[in-house]
Amino acid sequence: MAFVPVPKDLSKVKTKVALNLTRRQLISFSLGGLVGFVIYSNTKKLVPSDIALLIMMAGVLPFFFLGVYEKDGLTFEKLIKYYYESKIRNPEVRIYKNSNSYEALVKGADLLATKPKPAAKKANKQTTKKQSRISA
Repeated sequence: MAFVPVPKDLSKVKTKVALNLTRRQLISFSLGGLVGFVIYSNTKKLVPSDIALLIMMAGVLPFFFLGVYEKDGLTFEKLIKYYYESKIRNPEVRIYKNSNSYEALVKGADLLATKPKPAAKKANKQTTKKQSRISA
């Protein structure tokens, strides 16, 4: 009996449209061919054919790269977008400022340990008199 291997994760399976190429690859290769034809036909008039061919290849390579490159299931455009968001739009350095609660407690204890000033004693007495009047 014949067995056919079936991948466990079906999301990684790409649907092939024509010539065993995906739709993305067909679009990028056809755009690359169109751009390559225009570049070659225009530069052939100015420079020799072999140099025009090299210039055409340099112009077509980005399209082929965009059609084929994929890392961890992400296309090149998505990788560039995520890189931009993580490095440029939201920089890596995140400032975290915390307050030292122990230091605040020590300062508070120091303030309590110092003797209150005479003006503070006078204000304190006035508030206790007001409180005694209210409670009586």
